[in-house]
Amino acid sequence: MKNNWRQLLHLEPEKGWLNDPNGLSFFNGEYHFYFQYSPESAYGDGGKCWGHWSGKTLTDWKFTGAVLRPDSPDDRSGVYSGCGIVKDGLLYLFYTGNVKEEGEHDYVTSGRGANVILVTTEDGVTMSSKRTLLRNSDYPDHCSCHVRDPKVWEEDGHYNMVLGARTLDDKGCVLFYTSDDLFSWSFVKAESVPDFGYMWECPDVIRLGEQRYLSVSPQGLRHEECHNQNVYSSGYFRYADGELRAFEEWDYGFDFYAPQTFSAPDGRTLLVGWMGIGDIPYTNPTAKLGWQHCLTIPRELTANADGHISQRPFRELESLKKEPISFEDKKAVTTELPFCLEAESPAESFKLIFTDLLELSFKDGLFTLRFTDEKAGCGRDARRVQLGNFTGILIIADMSSLEIYLNGGEKVMSTRFYPESTLVTLIPENLSGCIYPLRAMEVSRDV
Repeated sequence: MKNNWRQLLHLEPEKGWLNDPNGLSFFNGEYHFYFQYSPESAYGDGGKCWGHWSGKTLTDWKFTGAVLRPDSPDDRSGVYSGCGIVKDGLLYLFYTGNVKEEGEHDYVTSGRGANVILVTTEDGVTMSSKRTLLRNSDYPDHCSCHVRDPKVWEEDGHYNMVLGARTLDDKGCVLFYTSDDLFSWSFVKAESVPDFGYMWECPDVIRLGEQRYLSVSPQGLRHEECHNQNVYSSGYFRYADGELRAFEEWDYGFDFYAPQTFSAPDGRTLLVGWMGIGDIPYTNPTAKLGWQHCLTIPRELTANADGHISQRPFRELESLKKEPISFEDKKAVTTELPFCLEAESPAESFKLIFTDLLELSFKDGLFTLRFTDEKAGCGRDARRVQLGNFTGILIIADMSSLEIYLNGGEKVMSTRFYPESTLVTLIPENLSGCIYPLRAMEVSRDV
């Protein structure tokens, strides 16, 4: 059957452009996922809004369209990224109101307003009036006009906020603020590390047990063979003895940026990212059909004994599994998208060939994702990650994407891919396991 590339497991708009996940929260018995949204253009042109999905479960969603639009003086150039926090029966949504002044400006040192704006909602859709909490004058003097993406949380009886920033000497950093009431905010400190990009976007402070992490999406990192391979990166620092320790990337694939975490009602910490990146040298053919990009599936985060974070697909995905299909070394198997593949290898190397599309391989401690068909990759070539030993692989294959979890989620690689058919033939070498065909999520529209 011909593939129309419409995702069945990943949230994507019916039309227009999607980027950063925003305001992820569980409120009034439902999950609420907001996202950066340009409904008029699949290329991100036009007014930047917040789109909205809600669902009683993570596999049953209702889309309610654009619920926040750039319609006030303090956000007239775009409703940019932000977060949500529940208090006293209301969902508080914080975001960056972008303002670009007319005139001769570089929009880094002048001409841009970056306003932290608050709205509240009783139902996730109907918004209160907008209240501006912070402006450029409230940020440290060493900051440029690029300050954005508030993330707010409560801890020890106080509220805390982090903002991503770019300094006047082109250094990325995170600004910390505190408040007793969510309305009046005071600057506390700036955090950074030397020579690590010119802008840190989408900051997030994550707590997993006794471990603490700072997640950022830095721009301007030096690209290496197995690290920071994309135009922009996303990852986390571990706090140890009050310092930021070694940066670990969230995802080593082609398509991942701007993740945000939130707490599920059962206590799990879930992460959702944008399955895309800005300014990429490759393309997505769905743009010509009227839509572009999707969110990743939610990932459950756990802290390992060494302090690193493992990511696993959200457990609700199990409810979508059909009867398994076993496969063995060198025996080709053809299956319908979408599916989940789980496998391990007793050998020190293996290959998994998606016939005429791409190849996954492991040898000498190096895992490689390589497109063998230019049309399927749309300009994507190869991405690599160092594993050391290999213990297992789990792949979530949707109609036009792969999320690849290695060694129990110690490393992850995500990519879009565009097969012409919904049938995929897999050829394993030194690899055995099971394929689980997957049912589609339930997604309805209320617009």
